Amino acid sequence: ERARRAPGWDRPVPVARDRWCEGGAFTCPGSLATMSDSESDSEREEEEEALDLSVDTVVTKYKAAAEIVQRTLAEVVQMCKPGASVVEICSAGDKLITDATGKLFNKKTDKGEKVEKGIAFPTCVSSGTAVCHLSPLAEDDVQLKDGELARIDLGCHIDGFIAVAAHTVMVQAEDKEITGRAADVLAATRAGAECAMRLMRPGKTSLDVADALERVAEAYECNVVEGVLSHQMKRFVIDGNNVVLNKGSPDYRAEEFEFKENEVYAVDVVMSTGEGKPQMKDEKQTSVYKRALDRNYQLKMKASRSLFSEISIKFPALPFTLRALDEPRKKLGIVELVNHDLVQPYPVLHEKEGECVAHLKFTLLLMPNGTDKATGLDLQPHLSEKAIEDEEIKALLATSLKTKKKKNKKKKKDGEGDAMES
Repeated sequence: ERARRAPGWDRPVPVARDRWCEGGAFTCPGSLATMSDSESDSEREEEEEALDLSVDTVVTKYKAAAEIVQRTLAEVVQMCKPGASVVEICSAGDKLITDATGKLFNKKTDKGEKVEKGIAFPTCVSSGTAVCHLSPLAEDDVQLKDGELARIDLGCHIDGFIAVAAHTVMVQAEDKEITGRAADVLAATRAGAECAMRLMRPGKTSLDVADALERVAEAYECNVVEGVLSHQMKRFVIDGNNVVLNKGSPDYRAEEFEFKENEVYAVDVVMSTGEGKPQMKDEKQTSVYKRALDRNYQLKMKASRSLFSEISIKFPALPFTLRALDEPRKKLGIVELVNHDLVQPYPVLHEKEGECVAHLKFTLLLMPNGTDKATGLDLQPHLSEKAIEDEEIKALLATSLKTKKKKNKKKKKDGEGDAMES
């Protein structure tokens, strides 16, 4: 694989090849399955090029998904008040996405097929020590507390073209400026994300990003959270093989690659005032999963077979929450699916008590005229007493995401100014 997958974050925990199960009765629809090693690279490249940002309809669908993400995220932020139910907020966020996508692209394709659309990543609201992936079932509900940071994560797709976003909000009864260590981590995460977006452009390489994030985090006396990856996204693929590793370590490695025009990335930055090494506390908190396209197994339990059939129909390629499934024994059935690697879990990870964690994620379109930040909201007013002094980082932050257009040369008269530069 191009990257050693970071366990527990946006890239689910991998399973070794010798644990693959063969000959299962349930398989993922072939139209969404990954290509085998025997298929030619040229066929894969031709298909991907036909579905990149060089195609106007593809850009339109990415932008439509991004607009829905923006509206949904803004409404979810407003719901994050002291005493609010996390289950109710997550359910409302998912409904907003489903309702909005239901109003668009309802005309069938030239082949007479419906355009698939809806949730690309279920709404998660992680607060307190929970860093990510908290989207609980009704019986596991929690309430937001005044003065804590809540991290919102969600995604939408139109015809498989995905837009995602994550945002951090201070839960407050009354709006006021954020100060102290919470302000430090917000400022660090924002500056780090801005640096990453400026470094993720054609001609730059993936290894340039981690160094900039570390320098930003140091300025605010924070740490980049380990295991977080910024992924390239493709049609129906939320976690492509091109990944930017935010923080290198012996446990996490990623192969260097060069960014190219017409690619799409989810820029994912998480920083902490603590060590930045979140751990899973309780496996039972996990409620977000993704179907493993390359796994098959003959399931034994009726509840497992029913659940897997529902997942394969409703969520064949993208992450989902157990709340979205109708199978009454889903908690029982999901255990067998996980044990046989038919789904990959997104566990809820926790930082140490008393630390502040901020999470920002943007959808980035590498357009011919420059980088287009398609999603992402402004943070609440915050004031950090710390500042970036690194001149290289300050210069990077001062650059524009857009590429300056070259002025067309005026046609010169014969023999006039042939050797002059524009």
